[in-house]
Amino acid sequence: MLHHERLRPPSHDYPADEWNLIEKRFHSEFLAQLETVLALGNGYLGMRGCPEEGGPNAENSTLINGFYETRPIIYGEEAYGFPKTGQTICNVTDSKIIKLFVDDEPFWLPDANLLSYDRRLNMKSGTLDREILWETPAGKQVLITSRRLVSFVNRHVAAISYCVTLLNAEAFVVISSEMATNGPSARVDGGDPRQTRAFSGRVLHHRTSYSKDRRIVLCHATEKSCLTLTCATDTTLETSCPHAYKVAHTEHFGQVAFTIEARPRCPIQLTKYITYHTSQTASAEELCGRAEWTLDRVTAQGFQQLLASQAQYMNDFWRRSDVRIADIREHRTKRTTVEIQQRSASTFFMSCRPQRVRRTRGRPRRASPDKRMRGTTFGTPRAPLTAARASGVLCKASNWSL
Repeated sequence: MLHHERLRPPSHDYPADEWNLIEKRFHSEFLAQLETVLALGNGYLGMRGCPEEGGPNAENSTLINGFYETRPIIYGEEAYGFPKTGQTICNVTDSKIIKLFVDDEPFWLPDANLLSYDRRLNMKSGTLDREILWETPAGKQVLITSRRLVSFVNRHVAAISYCVTLLNAEAFVVISSEMATNGPSARVDGGDPRQTRAFSGRVLHHRTSYSKDRRIVLCHATEKSCLTLTCATDTTLETSCPHAYKVAHTEHFGQVAFTIEARPRCPIQLTKYITYHTSQTASAEELCGRAEWTLDRVTAQGFQQLLASQAQYMNDFWRRSDVRIADIREHRTKRTTVEIQQRSASTFFMSCRPQRVRRTRGRPRRASPDKRMRGTTFGTPRAPLTAARASGVLCKASNWSL
């Protein structure tokens, strides 16, 4: 059996913390691992931990539990009783894109001059937080802070807070809040029945799309499984700087672009509310109406109320589930007490996400798969992770790494 040396990220860039999974420096070689580790999900809706700017990414996915397309199963040898139809989870409309331009210079992580970088999965609050200090080629310093959540309380809802502040100069800023469906797959099947099947054309077919002020609604459906999906976003901007906006949408794309005359030390706060609804029986018009009802409710509540309800849910979860660790023998485990505590918290947090929602066609589980996964669910169901099972989990945790 071939042995491969485990690739370990540098500890100074990924320090241990009891309640956070932290990334202190951008490493493109760990994109796939971080997208998985920093994924957010509530058992119904899942988003991989990709940057808000739409890239770079290894496997950008937004997934709905039980939303799939069917395909024929091809066997090397046919036999009586073999199933003829398979089901593949579909990547749905990507609504988490927020692009930033300062004096027409795009913010793109691999090329940006980053003076500071901090991204962390906060397991206390159930959010993915990021703070970046970017220096443009013209020497202008831009502070970017963002917070993303997939609501445990409202299973159809996600939201992103995105704040931009110029520190040392004025600039013309454009913030583009976007949503888009995936085009046809570029991967071609090689005819090997052991490999998962790729769809040659578009999986999501347009049903309807429209915009109302800064709200955009896109409705699509699968061809064979006859499942309908509606994704709707509503974007707000709060700043004392002069600004304007323009809305555009097509069958597979939506955009709200804000142009701002940014002044030094004047925050530009963008908040994006997102909702997904799916059904196999409702019409496109009815599903769009449901999505708008959800957006009306969450926009009226505001982002702070979503954060408060998320924090309350997580506090209640940790009160019932947390296990505290002490007196770890580092010479035996090769890990510090803080590292083992972090792995314990991350294991329980991954258990928290699938147990939240049970009312789906599939089985709730952590929402971080990719296009290579098959089936209508996020995986087979697992027993709830409680203190009674903690000892076995923590024994395995000593061998874990990013």
